[in-house]
Amino acid sequence: MERGQHLPGEFELIARYFAPLAKGFPGAFGLTDDAAVIAPEHGHELVAKTDAIVGGVHFLADEPPDLIARKALRVNLSDLAAKGAVARAYMLDLMLPRALDEAWVCGFAHGLAEDQKEYGIHLIGGDTDMTPGPVTIAIMAFGEIAVGRMIQRGGARAGDTIFVTGTIGDAALGLAVLRGALPELDPTSVAFLAGRYQVPLPRVTVGPRLVGLATAALDVSDGLAADLGHICEVSALAAILQAPSIPLSAAARAALLAQPGLLASVLTGGDDYEILFTADPASEAEIARLAQAVGVPITAIGTMVAASSAAEHRVSVLDATGRHVVFDHEGWTHF
Repeated sequence: MERGQHLPGEFELIARYFAPLAKGFPGAFGLTDDAAVIAPEHGHELVAKTDAIVGGVHFLADEPPDLIARKALRVNLSDLAAKGAVARAYMLDLMLPRALDEAWVCGFAHGLAEDQKEYGIHLIGGDTDMTPGPVTIAIMAFGEIAVGRMIQRGGARAGDTIFVTGTIGDAALGLAVLRGALPELDPTSVAFLAGRYQVPLPRVTVGPRLVGLATAALDVSDGLAADLGHICEVSALAAILQAPSIPLSAAARAALLAQPGLLASVLTGGDDYEILFTADPASEAEIARLAQAVGVPITAIGTMVAASSAAEHRVSVLDATGRHVVFDHEGWTHF
């Protein structure tokens, strides 16, 4: 499809690009109705999550539309995974500037189609509209889990070990790379970091297997320190993070070697979409076996402790010598 073609009407747009994404899910009714039906399996309940991404805030304006679509979907799948749920379906609200053409929508729908195949989910409804502002995408994703088994933020206990999947800081460094920073990095590291920002890797193979192991969990979107703070707040605890234990990719290590001051960005930058969770220390061997089984690193990075009214922060980050690492802010804030 050539660039420059104007957008068709709303219903033609839906029929052409989004109705095919609903095939295979009976309750979507081919996107011809005003609502959808989801019936969980017996003994299960639905977990719902919605997240929006906005052009110029959560992605750069000139990013390819297929990558934007995949990020919009994956940030929601990441949340479901952190709750222990298996993703089933999603709804899409898409607000488009008039300047965009049909080729952009075609690329966007293609990105969704690719991820639907990868994650076994379907589009079941939503809305399209025009906006005078930047591209805005809101997705509500639905997952399924056994009744009463969702992993919440508030279940951590003093003495629990803090774990995180994958590596931390890649996306924050990737955004820096896309903005022209870190010119000293090699091309392989640049491509890796940029990819981690543009296309997150929701840990869908890990999350459902944490049910019964994790006492509390969430995904790292606002920054490691900030998101751990959310667990601390709801669990009425504090946390001690060991900075040397925080897992870093080879590309992130190369960036820190070139610019050691980037450590703050690594720990507070956000957009990691890894699962941060707490568990009984006695579970460490079982968690190690899980990591090996699914091929995703899971690293112990700290300990939950009783909260102290004298402490300045709920989350304390210690360096290799045991000294506190101080940051200007703990993570991303929306307002």
